[in-house]
Amino acid sequence: MRRLIRWSVVLLILLTIAFFIWQKTRPQPVEVFVKPVVRGKVEKTVANTRAGTVDACRRAKLSPSIGGQIARLPINEGDEVKAGALLLEIWNVDLAAQLALAEQELAVAKAQANATCFNADEAKRQAERSRKLFRSKSTSEELYDRAVTQAKSSQAQCDAARASIQTSIARIELARANLSRTRLTAPFAGVIAKINGELNEYVTPSPVGVQIPPTVDLIENNCYYVSAPIDEVDAAEVRVGMESRIHLDAFKNRKFEGTVRRISPYVLDIEKQARTVDIEASFVNPEDIIDLLAGYSADVEIILATRDDTLKIPTESIVDGTSVYVFYDDEKVVRQMPITTGLANWAFTEVLSGLQEGQSVVVNVDKPGLKDGASANLAEVEL
Repeated sequence: MRRLIRWSVVLLILLTIAFFIWQKTRPQPVEVFVKPVVRGKVEKTVANTRAGTVDACRRAKLSPSIGGQIARLPINEGDEVKAGALLLEIWNVDLAAQLALAEQELAVAKAQANATCFNADEAKRQAERSRKLFRSKSTSEELYDRAVTQAKSSQAQCDAARASIQTSIARIELARANLSRTRLTAPFAGVIAKINGELNEYVTPSPVGVQIPPTVDLIENNCYYVSAPIDEVDAAEVRVGMESRIHLDAFKNRKFEGTVRRISPYVLDIEKQARTVDIEASFVNPEDIIDLLAGYSADVEIILATRDDTLKIPTESIVDGTSVYVFYDDEKVVRQMPITTGLANWAFTEVLSGLQEGQSVVVNVDKPGLKDGASANLAEVEL
């Protein structure tokens, strides 16, 4: 009897030890985060590989074409100017005087031409009268020839006087051109971004091959676009006119509607293993550009295709592009299910087959211990 009791105690101890070992070594349920399979819109998109930049549609870095002392500088940085507005004027009193002199010379040339051509007309009339008198034998041939010669000479003087007028006009045009080179005007409406120079300072044009900072930096402030690089692999699907979404770091809670306006005709190979193609996206709504500044960092998401009312799942739930883990709450288990996918972006992927609406897919697919048939507990449901 004692032996039986002893063996019973030993067996109980062994069973207890085995139970504790099993408790410690058995697989623990995996805690999973899930999201439901739902219906909705899925877009196939392409995004830039590096940060893009907001650029003005037009930006001019202006300098006078001749050197000299700044006589007028009627602008300040930040001023908005209209097209044709005076930005800067070089001292030009001598050139203005040359223009005034040329205009006076033109007036004199016109007066001289009027007098000379009047005399030419009178000489022509005298020659005609002499011709009639010569035919009627009322004057000599010598007097007739003299009148004709005088008429031709007077007409030549008239022609020379008229040519002198054209010469004077050309001098005026030259003087005006020289004077205009001393004035720097806005080629378009915009805002003054930078001024390099002060009143009475001397400015010089850039010599060939030497870069000198521009005197005035003018930015168009009513037209902006985003320039951004995309992967060369994605560029083949992008077309001018495609819709896009623009995201700016300066406006984190806003999305801007855009349109692809240009695709670069060549591939950039700055990084040999990551070649890119530059694209430009313009803003659709004029009111969106009111608060923009050139130089803002930006991201562009180009919409290649769209499908409405289709099954979709989070892209992060897909394993190797071909399957997902489905969580069954009643069994507390996950099953790996093969799927066929369609359109996709970084957030959602379209499911063509393999899943049904309402099923729950695991999104933390890198969780240790997650495999087909593994026990699982629902850590949190994210809707």
